[in-house]
Amino acid sequence: MKKGYLIGGLSGLATLAMAIKLLARPGDVDWEKNRGIVFHAGHSRFAEVDGVRVHYQEAGPSSGPPLILIHGFASSTLVWSKVFLEFAAGGFQVIAPDLLGYGYSAKPRAFDYTITAQARMIDRLLDKLGLDQAIIVGSSYGGAIAATLALDYPARVEKLVLVGAVTNNDPTKYLLMRLFGSPLIGDILSPLLLGSRLLLKRRMKQVYDRHSWVLDDHRVEARYQPLRTAATHRAIIRTVRRWDADRIQREAHRITQSTLLLWGENDPEVPLRYGEQLHDEIKNARLIVFRDCGHLPHEEFPQAFTEVISHFCYKTLRLKVRDRRSRPRS
Repeated sequence: MKKGYLIGGLSGLATLAMAIKLLARPGDVDWEKNRGIVFHAGHSRFAEVDGVRVHYQEAGPSSGPPLILIHGFASSTLVWSKVFLEFAAGGFQVIAPDLLGYGYSAKPRAFDYTITAQARMIDRLLDKLGLDQAIIVGSSYGGAIAATLALDYPARVEKLVLVGAVTNNDPTKYLLMRLFGSPLIGDILSPLLLGSRLLLKRRMKQVYDRHSWVLDDHRVEARYQPLRTAATHRAIIRTVRRWDADRIQREAHRITQSTLLLWGENDPEVPLRYGEQLHDEIKNARLIVFRDCGHLPHEEFPQAFTEVISHFCYKTLRLKVRDRRSRPRS
């Protein structure tokens, strides 16, 4: 009997602790409060797109080729911080937006949070910035958005770069993604998991960047602050529940733009075989594989990453490529 009371009491305390933690979450991230930890905050801008605020970073000459950098799932402009200014120095007009629901962009309840809806937002943002056409670079989930832009708004995409791009719904089978997508359980557990600095750091070490020298406290904190808010949790849960990337795999053969595929040899999130499938499906595609690299080559090999894309975009690719699995090092 006493044991039963003890278990009941502990369960009640655990439930109360979870409720307090959920209620204590900030509603959304505060730009003015957090701008000091945002990488390249001096390049941040805000635009109103379809009545909602979109945060983006911009650098480089306005006369340069527009280069749009689209981040992945549960990420932000932070993921491009090591290559952002390097591209600008190379003569590109670089624009890196936070997708709706992430970073310092708005997180509207009424937004669809699908790949198609995010691609439409990027299309409207280009309108707002007065850009008819751009080189589109997408990483991971952002790669699915970039590919969707190429399919639905082909005139917008001058060239396409897909980096460890999501092409199907396989990522939703991972344990964390199943938890996020689970009704009720996801609503309770997802905020607790996303709001843990310790779990975030472990996750970053495993996937975000395999080279430990990058993972300083500043980088972890910059990633953590947007992820701890109720609005971001809602966006992440809805993104998982409305995840539909199978179209990319089915319709990749319809992509006609000159395409560069960049993949990490040891990508644990989107295995290299999916990059090889895209290479076979997209007529005008080149596949470059980074040796000893995980999911984000722009984080692990930023110098080689910028060089490869710059050469591709300026049509002066002079790498000593013997086959499609050549492996640049930084």
